Amino acid sequence: VQLQASGGGLVQAGGSLRLSCAASGRTNSVYATGWFRQAPGKEREFVARIRWSSKITYYTDSVKGRFTISGDNAKNTVYLQMNSLKPEDTAIYYCAANNAGSWEYWGQGTQVTVSS
Repeated sequence: VQLQASGGGLVQAGGSLRLSCAASGRTNSVYATGWFRQAPGKEREFVARIRWSSKITYYTDSVKGRFTISGDNAKNTVYLQMNSLKPEDTAIYYCAANNAGSWEYWGQGTQVTVSS
């Protein structure tokens, strides 16, 4: 499975961005797709995930109510709509695909920078 993340950029606090993660290859083995982020000097952290079959979503507390993860099965693409962005959301965002319980496949990352 190959993942291609896109959609990052520079935005002012309070603004919005939409990230995309396009999957290719043996996507029928993917159980869920998620987004993670890593800020400078910090460890990578989980942001959100979506199960492909049920579309059940889960978010880390800091983004609840501001971020929305969604999936388009026909396009094998997962989106992360990010609203009300804050400077602390600045990070490299990675998408990942979960196979049999582990985040086995990773995209290359896309930079999100939120200015105050």
